[in-house]
Amino acid sequence: MKISKRIKDKVRKLPDAPGVYKFLDSKGNVIYVGKARRLKRRVASYFQPGRARDARGELLVSEVRDIKIVRASSEAEALIYEAGLIKDHAPRFNVELKDDKTYPFLKLTLNEKYPRLFMTRRRLNDGAVYYGPYVDVKLVKAALSFMKKVFPLRSCRRMRKKVCLEYHIGQCLGPCEGKVTLKEYGEMVDQLKKFLEGRKGDLIQEMQEQMKRFAASKEYEKALAVKKRIEALTAVQQMHDRAQFPIFGELDELQNALALEKLPVTIECFDISNISGQQPVGSMVRFVAGMPRKGDYRKFRVRTVGDIDDYSMIREVVRRRYSRLKQEDRTLPDLVMIDGGRGHLSVARDELDKLGLSAVPVVSIAKEHNHLYTAGRRRPIRLAPGSRLLLLVQRVRDEAHRFAIKYHRGLRRSGKFESGLRNVKGVGPAAEKKLLDAFGRTENVRKASLEQLRGAGLSERVARAVLDYFKA
Repeated sequence: MKISKRIKDKVRKLPDAPGVYKFLDSKGNVIYVGKARRLKRRVASYFQPGRARDARGELLVSEVRDIKIVRASSEAEALIYEAGLIKDHAPRFNVELKDDKTYPFLKLTLNEKYPRLFMTRRRLNDGAVYYGPYVDVKLVKAALSFMKKVFPLRSCRRMRKKVCLEYHIGQCLGPCEGKVTLKEYGEMVDQLKKFLEGRKGDLIQEMQEQMKRFAASKEYEKALAVKKRIEALTAVQQMHDRAQFPIFGELDELQNALALEKLPVTIECFDISNISGQQPVGSMVRFVAGMPRKGDYRKFRVRTVGDIDDYSMIREVVRRRYSRLKQEDRTLPDLVMIDGGRGHLSVARDELDKLGLSAVPVVSIAKEHNHLYTAGRRRPIRLAPGSRLLLLVQRVRDEAHRFAIKYHRGLRRSGKFESGLRNVKGVGPAAEKKLLDAFGRTENVRKASLEQLRGAGLSERVARAVLDYFKA
């Protein structure tokens, strides 16, 4: 069967991303709707020369005159859109699911004062709105979990008198205690309906206007909550295949901004936490396709730096991380990110070069102005406030900072910052504290003279014991 140039061009320009595709006939009627994890690959499969098709497939392809798509952030989201579009257009080539009881629906209880959204296999004439049926139960559950975070409606069957855990974790608006007005709750329900109907563009525009209204009336907490929901809707929630092929624009923008040779699918970011140079630790977080991989995070106890020297600390943790990866012949990241300025970038770049890893790109981000520093540019890259690229970089940087602080606090609480000074005969908790207060680190105590040790408040006997211990 000969495929028109128009259709070939349409297929060639399709994104390799999740979404829903619609086939239209010569009159502009939607004759088929389908979902795909990778739109371009799926739609192209219909028009491959020599492909074996049944009579129904041949007839479908012969009538296609146009192709339209609806982008989605994941296959689960595409599943929701597909059902809504089939319901709206009733395409004649879509096979109906005759036995509705076999497949699940999403039920929005508009017959209740404060509606809920949940999965059910029973479709009743009860005033609620039903979406579906859906064949893939796993994807329905994934979509429901995502919607619960973005549209935090109540899930309890009976309204309680007090808010529960779901309110405290941000997955319920708390209507039971009047934490939200009936009008505001209704707006949330209307927004959820737009999402379920595949009208994400209209929804985001409406939410942006709502955020501005809250900000104008100085309801900043509500404005921030809406902002976070907008970010969740515009971010990709999952990779669309096991090959870790990212499909969202932030990584493309980062690649272009830094002039990288390849898409930075894997990013590793480092940060240092210490108290005036004492008890320093380092953290490394790993992001894959824009999402954190917490199982790949790493902690570092800084061993070799004796003074307040962030640069040397960065040197140590970068050297330890990548010398090990190189030794074990493991996959290197597409981009290394350092929390800091040009100096931090310089030492990290130097350590990678010494390890023979000059091909691994490095960038640093300065907190003060959100500037990106790269080795190939004299001036920093200034990121536009509120841009998707800045939000991505901040998300990675802030996670590294959070993880470093958490590790540092945990060690302090558990008392695991051991100095080794208790091994010296005569040095107890009080003497150890005096030494650390005076010298900061055990390494500095090791280098101290007898006079300096006495100056820290130690007796002659204990000072000599410390001196003899380290000489030995």
